[in-house]
Amino acid sequence: MNDQRSAAGAAAAAVPEAISDVGGAAGPVPPKGRRAALAPIALVVAGGISVQFGSAVAVLLMPRAGALGVVTLRLAVAALVMLIVCRPKLRGYTRAEWGTVLAFGAAMGGMNTLFYLAVDRIPLGAAVTLEVLGPLALSVIASRRLVNVVWAGLALGGVVLLAGGGFDHLDPVGAAYALGAGVMWATYIVFSARTGRRFPQADGLALALVVAALLSLPLGIMESGSKLLVPSTLGLGAAVAVLSSVLPYTLELMALRRLPAPTFAVLMSLEPAIAAAAGFLVLDQALTTTDALAIALVIGASMGAVRSQARRAGPRERT
Repeated sequence: MNDQRSAAGAAAAAVPEAISDVGGAAGPVPPKGRRAALAPIALVVAGGISVQFGSAVAVLLMPRAGALGVVTLRLAVAALVMLIVCRPKLRGYTRAEWGTVLAFGAAMGGMNTLFYLAVDRIPLGAAVTLEVLGPLALSVIASRRLVNVVWAGLALGGVVLLAGGGFDHLDPVGAAYALGAGVMWATYIVFSARTGRRFPQADGLALALVVAALLSLPLGIMESGSKLLVPSTLGLGAAVAVLSSVLPYTLELMALRRLPAPTFAVLMSLEPAIAAAAGFLVLDQALTTTDALAIALVIGASMGAVRSQARRAGPRERT
């Protein structure tokens, strides 16, 4: 970057520059049909279902291991699984590529840590509702099309309604943690896209998970110590790792290679609806009429993003 740019200008320029790694001038790989255009969207939805039900299981695990202990178990097991499956090479990468992995891992670790600290203080649905504001803000900043701003606005109305029209009734520290997780989630989207473009298959993801696990390990040990080694706790931690890290991160990384990041960010608005369903099925958190209306708004915004993506695929398909 030009050294004469201000820090604020550089930060503002970083978002569209990162988005161009996914859907810039070259554009995503042209799909072969409508089914191919919808495939990455299905990956995002499947990843959302997996991560939210994994989060519900994590809430059940927190009395045993604590919030930071759950984060450590989740990331450590996920990193181990991905290292075994991917066997990523460690040589042949540039300093810039290693910097991307380090930033991706730091964003992943921060996102997980702040989110679990939030759900330790506030309900799962409210935490995800606040967290999803980060990707929604990214979709507005990065989008070059007015329609994505419209869908983001509709989704924002839905997540606010899902929170009961305001967050003043929530623990303020928990709400702050959730908002911080949203900032890290937006950062995760940017660096996940870069990592997917610059590393083969899921190698970059595996390496970033190692970074995230190493960053979280001291915090988990300080909070939980030997509790992390109890077999039943380890088993539940492994389940959380697979549901909340291995499956969703892999699916999202695959999706971001073929899906414009603004559309991906709007699709993340499905997360509060999925979290509400997971809370109802796993944690006995009942849904109200207002919740149902909010979920309808959020799903409507996501459907709009799906249609926009399919329409963009049509002209490329005929060329």
